Amino acid sequence: MSQRQVLQVFEQYQKARTQFVQMVAELATRPQNIETLQNAGVMSLLRPLLLDVVPTIQQTAALALGRLANYNDDLAEAVVKGNILPQLVYSLAEQNRFYKKAAAFVLRAVGKHSPQLAQAIVDCGALDTLVICLEDFDPGVKEAAAWALGYIARHNAELSQAVVDAGAIPLLVLCIQEPEIALKRIAASALSDIAKHSPELAQTVVDAGAIAHLAQMILNPDAKLKRQILSALSQIAKHSVDLAEMVVEAEIFPAVLTCLKDKDEYVKKNASTLIREIAKHTPELSQLIVNTGGVAAVIDCIGSCKGNIKLPGIMMLGYVAAHSENLAMAVIISKGVPQLSVCLSEEPEDHIKAAAAWALGQIGRHTPEHARAVAVTNTLPVLLSLYMSTESSEDLQMKSKKAIKNILQKCTYLPALEPFLYDAPPNILKYVVGQFSKVLPHDSKARRLFVTSGGLKKIQEIKAEPGSLLQEYINSINNCYPEEIVRYYSPGYSDTLLQRVDSYQPFTN
Repeated sequence: MSQRQVLQVFEQYQKARTQFVQMVAELATRPQNIETLQNAGVMSLLRPLLLDVVPTIQQTAALALGRLANYNDDLAEAVVKGNILPQLVYSLAEQNRFYKKAAAFVLRAVGKHSPQLAQAIVDCGALDTLVICLEDFDPGVKEAAAWALGYIARHNAELSQAVVDAGAIPLLVLCIQEPEIALKRIAASALSDIAKHSPELAQTVVDAGAIAHLAQMILNPDAKLKRQILSALSQIAKHSVDLAEMVVEAEIFPAVLTCLKDKDEYVKKNASTLIREIAKHTPELSQLIVNTGGVAAVIDCIGSCKGNIKLPGIMMLGYVAAHSENLAMAVIISKGVPQLSVCLSEEPEDHIKAAAAWALGQIGRHTPEHARAVAVTNTLPVLLSLYMSTESSEDLQMKSKKAIKNILQKCTYLPALEPFLYDAPPNILKYVVGQFSKVLPHDSKARRLFVTSGGLKKIQEIKAEPGSLLQEYINSINNCYPEEIVRYYSPGYSDTLLQRVDSYQPFTN
């Protein structure tokens, strides 16, 4: 065989390898091909190609492996069991930028599926190499490394701590200052994934100076970046008063309120979430949000969006109202109650209805004035029907019951209470009767109306255990009226009268 023929054989072999990895990488983009590739043992065929002498074959083999591993955890598991990770980690430090991006993609694709697979990446020493890649001159390599680190950190506090210990945070903070929007997005997302697990991890993000840089980008025109920025700030603020105050001190208001009007639904949701995470901590932080116009802005936002996007805003109103009478009144003045009532009546999802029920209960539980503001929107019958409905989730039933109880115990607005005399089950009825027993002794007009509307008659029909709280309330109401009136409306009184007619002997001359 001549030298020319030998070279031809090698060329054909290289061409065949190139075609093979390119074809596998292409086939791996379509879900319908995955099972066939897996059954054909494609993993074991790709592994040696990661060490190929031709760089493009190495890179394409890594890309194909990443696409396969990304598809499901079985294939990701096969990458781990095939002992492919150590080779990727080794090459990640040695090879060119194209290979580094492909290798980081494989690590991300494996690590995203479960804490166990992410741990396998940590165990093979990948974190140190990925952190080195955050300092690479190529923005694409930095982005791929940040993405992989974020996917590892998102699972739990232990994996997040491993990423922190590898020295990732200061470099991720530098990455959010780079000019490339895609790199900013991924770095912010990774910081969010690290900060979410515990106050300690959030503090490490804060200590690296992240808040100031994140806060400066709240009004960046890129919607996807805004989502990640708001998410990262939320994950920091949620843990403690101190961390929430640090976020507020970065002068995020009124910029965050502008995001509530954004065209992007998820920017709105993440902005509402950030405000909620700040408001929940203390009355002072809630008051600050009220003072900046945050309550009115969130109420407008709830009215302008649908479904789950509303949820953090609804909860935020509940948290604000829960703190104090004045803050609950701020929600009422900003027209929060009608908006929450609409959510309660019209939202199809039970968990959103449950949040609205909870928030309304937090508003109505303070004083008779607060309870009346809720009652006049015809919210109480809706809460009762949701509590009584067998189709309502357990959580919705529980939150509706709690809201009814909270509102009824303060409500002195009798027109809203009276329908409950006819519809409420015994465990709710006692609160209704209790409120009548408080109001009627001091209001003669209400006493008269209670008789003419049929309320007094209904009270006499209620069967209460002797000596029970309910019986005490009934006695208090009956004591507001002359004995003959009470007797007149008592069940069986008409029969007694008829018996007296039967036994009556008319007087004759």
